[in-house]
Amino acid sequence: MKRVLLTILAVVSLQAIAQDTLQTEQPEKMSWLRRTIRGFSYIDENYVEPQHYNWSVMFQATHTYDYYRLSTSGSSAQSVWLSPEPNVKIGPYFGWRWVFMGYTFDLKHVDVSIKDLKQEVDLSIYSAQIGADLYYRRTGCDYRIRRFDSGKNISTGALEGVPFDGISVGITGLNLYYIFNHKRFSYPAAFAQSTIQKISCGSWMTGITYTRNSIEFDHEKLQATIDEHLGPQVLKVDSGLMFNSVRYYNYSASVGYAYNWVFAKNFLFCSSLSLALAYKRTRGESGSSKILLDMNNINIDGIGRFGLVYNNMRWYAGASVIVRSYNYHKSQFAANNIFGSLNMYVGYNFGARKGYKKKKE
Repeated sequence: MKRVLLTILAVVSLQAIAQDTLQTEQPEKMSWLRRTIRGFSYIDENYVEPQHYNWSVMFQATHTYDYYRLSTSGSSAQSVWLSPEPNVKIGPYFGWRWVFMGYTFDLKHVDVSIKDLKQEVDLSIYSAQIGADLYYRRTGCDYRIRRFDSGKNISTGALEGVPFDGISVGITGLNLYYIFNHKRFSYPAAFAQSTIQKISCGSWMTGITYTRNSIEFDHEKLQATIDEHLGPQVLKVDSGLMFNSVRYYNYSASVGYAYNWVFAKNFLFCSSLSLALAYKRTRGESGSSKILLDMNNINIDGIGRFGLVYNNMRWYAGASVIVRSYNYHKSQFAANNIFGSLNMYVGYNFGARKGYKKKKE
């Protein structure tokens, strides 16, 4: 993953150099490499206004929500729905052209240990034609049981909303995507605020994704919670849920469509949806011995993005919603994960780029 990320950074940096060079050199005087890279990142300025500044600072508040469903099959099939308390994280971001990095932390849990702290780190790289998202999330352990289906004629309503700290989830992922109509459609205008979409336009896109999802699960705590609220010996946890930890490795190829609607000057609303054909490889640990869970299979995943932006090139503000869905299914076990975030932000661009400062003056 590190090699891939460094390669992307190198390509984007070369694109930046080529763009600046184009403003100071005639095409016939440019090197073949710079002409090639410049053509790769070319945009139609009748549709998209390029970024006029090199640097950006932004403050963002993020409201996150995670939802997990673990289930088994067979005559004793059970399902448990778990989600942490919704929370708001805040943090600063700093950007250079296409590269944007930030760190958010949960103010509600600043007094807890590092192990239990909710954390999120994001690195986004955008150019006209390609983009990449690298994300790292740790959700803490303040979960609640939202629903429990025993598979039997047993009422489990008493478990709904009960705190359960026997699960901890983390996810690390890398998403690369390609924009087909990159000359007229700007994905960064909606989600990186690095350009401005002038005229409404859409584009098909394709991408590849790698994610590693980890779940630490204490089934003994789950059994103790059931005994406490339903009574001892009333309901036993199915053997399919008796695992200590699971690691999900996900490889997927996606296709989707995005549309930027410019409904007023400097205002933009974007809607984007992608579906992915994903290959799953999962390794788990049960009791004191490690086993390979039989979950090597292919499923359909999805990602939706929605953004509302105001951007006058110097100042920008807006909100975005990103929802991801991952599904794991096999004959004896299934896991479904939906996690999303609502981002609200305000930012400021500075450090005029060559050429644009002169045009403004």
